[in-house]
Amino acid sequence: MNKSELIKTLADENALSIDEATLVVNSFFDSIRQALLQEQRVEIRGLGSFKIKQYQGYSGRNPKTGEIVTVEPKKLPFFRAGKELKEFINS
Repeated sequence: MNKSELIKTLADENALSIDEATLVVNSFFDSIRQALLQEQRVEIRGLGSFKIKQYQGYSGRNPKTGEIVTVEPKKLPFFRAGKELKEFINS
């Protein structure tokens, strides 16, 4: 399911217009993004949690040329599925 399918499903199941459902979904995603920008952990019971992981810089190698390159430190979003979601998928 992609974002547009999510919006259509939300609109159909809750008697909302596509515009209203789009606003709800976009607000939800924007709230998660803002919390992650502030390095807050986002937990959605029954689904899982999102957090930012910080990775240190390191020296890597370009696989084509063999040249050594420096990889800068970075932050990446990380999702961990919750217990209820794991049990649902495996049942």
